[in-house]
Amino acid sequence: MSSQKKMIKNLSETLSREFEKERHDNGKKNSQFIKEAIILYIEQRKKIEYLEKMKKGYIEMADINVEMADMGCSDDFKSLQEYEVWLTESDLPDDNDSETRRYILC
Repeated sequence: MSSQKKMIKNLSETLSREFEKERHDNGKKNSQFIKEAIILYIEQRKKIEYLEKMKKGYIEMADINVEMADMGCSDDFKSLQEYEVWLTESDLPDDNDSETRRYILC
């Protein structure tokens, strides 16, 4: 047997009318309607708290992620520059008089 607690709450006249209208439109008893409303409220609060934690985590990680991305890009740019230097220094034989010529990338 489940234990139950009785709750008595005071509502403003406006809120009471809205409560009665919603409860009547859904065809539920007071206790069932209130129980579902409390469960819905708790679930929504948990979702909001989860989203706030996610947002906070993304903000905290933003600087770290940018730094890591920059590190990868700088390594790639360094490799590209070294490759371009290697290309510009490569000597190819000239077709006419067997002398070598250098290609410069623009």
